[in-house]
Amino acid sequence: MKREIITTADGSKTIHIPDWDEQYHSKHGAIQEARHVFLKTGLAHYVTTYPQKKEIAILEMGFGTGLNALLTYFEAHKHNVSFNYVGAEAYPVSQEEAQAMEYASQLEEEDATKVYNEMHDAAWEQPENISDHFTLIKRTQRFEDITDGEVFDLIYFDAFGPRVQPTLWTEEIFTKMYEALIPGGVLTTYCAQGAARRAMQAAGFVVERLPGPPGKREMLRASKPLV
Repeated sequence: MKREIITTADGSKTIHIPDWDEQYHSKHGAIQEARHVFLKTGLAHYVTTYPQKKEIAILEMGFGTGLNALLTYFEAHKHNVSFNYVGAEAYPVSQEEAQAMEYASQLEEEDATKVYNEMHDAAWEQPENISDHFTLIKRTQRFEDITDGEVFDLIYFDAFGPRVQPTLWTEEIFTKMYEALIPGGVLTTYCAQGAARRAMQAAGFVVERLPGPPGKREMLRASKPLV
């Protein structure tokens, strides 16, 4: 399927799929969206809720360009935590596409280029120590094939939207996400569709509607009860 690189409203880039009229990140701002949905509403919320946690396991559903992983990497020192980060991606982007994103040039982090390159150079299916506070495992894996049991604290659910991939937003998929989280774990996503919310609730999640990133009125955060 054809993929092309476009520039979003905040100046950061993403990959657009013309056949679907869909992109990997919001056209209203790729970096803005990632920071709001996954870092602020997901990670910062979890760290605030469980301040005693010093090691956090994250599953990203849809590793894509690696933007969410890159931004998360630089949160370690801010929150005084370490990350075990798993990125599941059925159709990895090419090295050329990843480099064309130029995310590192937009971040005020001196090691951003080095870290981003190491993430994309890392072999698939095996752990790679990007630093002493960030371990990455990239898995070539379909959402339907997730079988982890109570492993993760946090899930970044960054699938293509229900309009183009409705099968990824079903009770069956969210049951797999529920089972992959430890009690008290959190799933966060940009999507606010009613059918997706009901599927999360049917899987056992407690779901909140929250203010969305630029260009979206709402988003969803789902929590697995402690008991």
